[in-house]
Amino acid sequence: MRIIGIDPGLRNLGWGVIDVTGNRISHVANGVCHSQGNDLAQRLLSLHLQLTEVFTVHRPLSAAIEQTFVNKDGAGTLKLGQARGIAMLVPAQAGLPVGEYAPNKVKKTVVGVGHADKGQVAHMVKVQLPGVVLHGPDATDALAIAICHAHHGGASSLAAAVARATA
Repeated sequence: MRIIGIDPGLRNLGWGVIDVTGNRISHVANGVCHSQGNDLAQRLLSLHLQLTEVFTVHRPLSAAIEQTFVNKDGAGTLKLGQARGIAMLVPAQAGLPVGEYAPNKVKKTVVGVGHADKGQVAHMVKVQLPGVVLHGPDATDALAIAICHAHHGGASSLAAAVARATA
């Protein structure tokens, strides 16, 4: 099964694609969509177009994103929520269910500890995906989200993915 993990962000939206065969996970691709434009609508549109292209090229069968955490900056949280909407819309347009995971669950799954730092997450992603070249911290987080989904959400969405692939 091919899984895409998405780390939503308004400036940088990370994505990572993995293949899961039995209990084996392998890296397919990872990268970052950088928003472009002078206003919020243009930036959101650019993220949508770029992420749609990633889906067209890599054709994932399942998707997962990181849940939003609320911080003290209400305007920043709202903008992040809008980028998160794009991260959920593109998989939905492809007919995919979207798994959602709290940041601590992703870290606990990948590193073994829920409060791991970015360096620890990157190290363990490299351990689980030998030879991977990480295209920045947002792409690394997206791969970690995909790995988390493979462990926690992949089995439930496998039947749906097989049904879509054979239809």
